[in-house]
Amino acid sequence: MDAKQSLLEKIKDGSFALCTDEQIARKLKLGKRERFALRDMLQSLCREGVLLCDSKNRFGTAEQFGAIRGTFSGNERGFGFVMPDSPGLDDLFIPRSATKGALHRDTVLAISVKGRSDDEGEILAVEKRGYEEIVGVYRKEKRAGFLHPDERKYSEEIFIPEGKENNCPDGAKAVAKLLFFPSGSCPVGEISEVLGAKGDFLTEELALIRAHGLREEFSESVLSEADRQAARAISPADLSGRVDLRNELIVTIDGEDTRDIDDAISVRRENERFSLGVHIADVSHYVRLGGVLDQEAFRRGTSVYFPDRVLPMLPPALSNGICSLNEGEDRLTLSCFMTIDRTGKVLEKRIAPSVIRSRHRMTYSAVTQICEGIPAARAAYPDLIEMLDAAAELTQILKKARLARGGVALDVREAKILYSEGKISVPDAPRSLSHEMIEQFMVLANESVATIMTQKKAPFVYRVHEAPSREKASDFASFLRDAGIRVPFDPEKVSPADYRDLLTSLQDSPLYSLVNRVMLRSMMKAKYAPENVGHFGLASDCYCHFTSPIRRYPDLCIHRIVKDSLNDPQSVRSKYQKITEEASLQSSLCEKNAADAEREVDALYIVAYMQEHLGEEYEATVSGVTSFGLFAELDNTIEGFLPLETLPDDYYDFIEKKFLLKGTAHTFRLGERIRIKVAAVDWGARRTHFLFLEKI
Repeated sequence: MDAKQSLLEKIKDGSFALCTDEQIARKLKLGKRERFALRDMLQSLCREGVLLCDSKNRFGTAEQFGAIRGTFSGNERGFGFVMPDSPGLDDLFIPRSATKGALHRDTVLAISVKGRSDDEGEILAVEKRGYEEIVGVYRKEKRAGFLHPDERKYSEEIFIPEGKENNCPDGAKAVAKLLFFPSGSCPVGEISEVLGAKGDFLTEELALIRAHGLREEFSESVLSEADRQAARAISPADLSGRVDLRNELIVTIDGEDTRDIDDAISVRRENERFSLGVHIADVSHYVRLGGVLDQEAFRRGTSVYFPDRVLPMLPPALSNGICSLNEGEDRLTLSCFMTIDRTGKVLEKRIAPSVIRSRHRMTYSAVTQICEGIPAARAAYPDLIEMLDAAAELTQILKKARLARGGVALDVREAKILYSEGKISVPDAPRSLSHEMIEQFMVLANESVATIMTQKKAPFVYRVHEAPSREKASDFASFLRDAGIRVPFDPEKVSPADYRDLLTSLQDSPLYSLVNRVMLRSMMKAKYAPENVGHFGLASDCYCHFTSPIRRYPDLCIHRIVKDSLNDPQSVRSKYQKITEEASLQSSLCEKNAADAEREVDALYIVAYMQEHLGEEYEATVSGVTSFGLFAELDNTIEGFLPLETLPDDYYDFIEKKFLLKGTAHTFRLGERIRIKVAAVDWGARRTHFLFLEKI
């Protein structure tokens, strides 16, 4: 055993644990020259990640220090917080002097220390850097340059050496690839992509997309494999073992601008029962597990949708081509067949590989008109009238049944931003019968597939939505009591039916919108998981995402498991146990990243849109109450901010648990209706500012 290994063993067995180099040298009775060698060995062990060293120059393992692994959330002034990976642990405040070179989003090891506050800590090591690339504005110097990150929490500029600027103009938006992180100095990088002029609308949009690590292009190997798969004709071998539904009346129903059509339906009324078929594109037939297409789909996790573009999970040759259930074309599918009685109970359910030929590519608006009895619409599609009438009736039965089970029908709307020929519009987007139809049918298919696979005890990717925590349910109950509303549930054991009954009781009350919003804030976020804990919002014992394999990786993963369970059930557990764990984690992370990117880009478009409406007056609903002002939402779902200093009174008390701003003469609470004027837009914060006029 060499000296370095012997030293490490002495620290690990506790002999030299949490000792300084001077203390270790004294214990070993080392001379001056040997002490230099000792210090070099200790620093080498730290660089290798075997040992840690704190601000007191003590050396030890992570376990000996009681180090906590977490993510560093930075601040532009240099300090930050470590958010522990382990649940139940409080965040640690990290002063600027104790960051040890950590930057925003880095994975770090940290310890709690005695400081000016009980939650103070210091970082001992950076385990993994949070950014490989970062977006910002390039500033050219005489012989080099710097990139100033757009992300304000990233507290360091990126040094760009001469020759690494990639001809980036001074003041342009660009992407820098991070090369290395010198100790005691700012990171060093190179310009990997020039995005365009700062302030240009499309450049700013692209900068937001890049900031989330999203890319439009696919590699040559991925595109080549997609083209090869798309060129495959459906052969007799492909049809072996499939149910042939090509002569059945099957249609797709989507938005006018939808390009990746991955679901189709068939409905028949049979006396007192309904036969519902939900037919989903068999993407797994073309995307082989572990192949280049699968690896790319796993990395992306989901398609991402912006007003002017889509970043698909799979190349267009698949997503818009061979996997899209285009009208009049033979397509391979995976079908879920369900028999439903008039109470909404699923009497029978089964899954089978199939082949279909969609009879019509229908739109939501056309289907709604047919179901509402518009003569011209019904005359245009005489072959669909019987099926769609049955589908409309089944929709209402399923909706009623889910509410009876306790499904929470939250009234949550999102802005639909349209972009065409350089023009932005944000129309009101009321939910139609056809939207509800597809939603109810897809939810039922997702639930049926999850139930079948749970009974088979197969590894699976569930869509889970946990019940509200006791703390959040208690806060919600407290809010209801303060608002004068009877609390119809026990916060210790709240059920979906409790929330459903509460909303039903307030349906005609002016408090309905307010309670709806606060209820949403009390609920957990849905995610993917390999273990089934049910879906609270849908009042479902088990649920999954099965119906969109073109645009969601969990659905693609589930299709493979379903097909293999039909063909070779014995191999499923060993083959998919680890895959479902990895897919659940990766898909949840990708979903959150995509949602954040979509929200930020939408905010950019809304600011551009509202700039054209400065000075105009609107009715709005108070959608957020904070210590620094109000948020208010227009009827088309656009949200704006009313800063505290612009409100009528000189002083306001913020009562957080009651979602209340109480002034000397005015009080504002969540859900109230007010009249506002569009006062200004803030491009940097991507926020619209409103001016309060009066309560309605």
